[in-house]
Amino acid sequence: MSSNQFSLGLSGHDRLEKELGGGIPNGAIVLIEGDYGAGKSVLSQRFSYGFCEEDTVVTLLSTELGVRGFLDQMHSLSYDMVNHLLNERILFLQAEIDSGGTLSGGPSKERKQLLRRMMDAEKMWEADVIIIDTFDAILRNDPQFEALVRQNEERQAALEIISFFRELTTKGKTIILTVDPSSVDDSSIGAFRSIADVYFELEMVEVGNDVRRNIFVKRFAGMGQQVGDRVGFSVRSGIGIVIESRSVA
Repeated sequence: MSSNQFSLGLSGHDRLEKELGGGIPNGAIVLIEGDYGAGKSVLSQRFSYGFCEEDTVVTLLSTELGVRGFLDQMHSLSYDMVNHLLNERILFLQAEIDSGGTLSGGPSKERKQLLRRMMDAEKMWEADVIIIDTFDAILRNDPQFEALVRQNEERQAALEIISFFRELTTKGKTIILTVDPSSVDDSSIGAFRSIADVYFELEMVEVGNDVRRNIFVKRFAGMGQQVGDRVGFSVRSGIGIVIESRSVA
């Protein structure tokens, strides 16, 4: 592994690491953007497993899956995370947000301060790579962020979060955020797009009975090798992510 990159591993299983230039840069903010079903979660799961296989310590915060659902999903992709969990190479955290916008399991009267509570969770940020899937669910359910958006001050709302992330990246940690752009105002995530060191946009296209997905590489600072502008992939049960030929549309 290059000293300035976290290897994505699994070079004998798929070609994802090669297609993305050898790995994800150390000390980077990575934004993975795509609509529902485009592959944000499966890509973050593949990243998590590959990092763990390379002895990179990971925190994965999911707003959609509990630990059982996460393990079942990973098992279905042949990404066996049980040993990595037991050996503490990955810390899995569930941030299930109910319809009222509170974190499930918390006091019912507690109106969430999700971003502040997330930033104050010191254990979460001890890993080498921290993945938040999906970050937009936290943004749109945080009352302070919502209030600033209503006042057209969403960029100000983002600055504190970005400053917090940047402080972590100076220590060599990499932050990976997945976002569904259809669920938040474009202006709310604009600041995150502009400061992301690595910016991927995912696309899903249905062709007959096939579902084809693409990673469009919008920005990739600190790449170890040449990275193309598009990586086609599919998701197959029992196999995981499969990189498609560049000739596939």
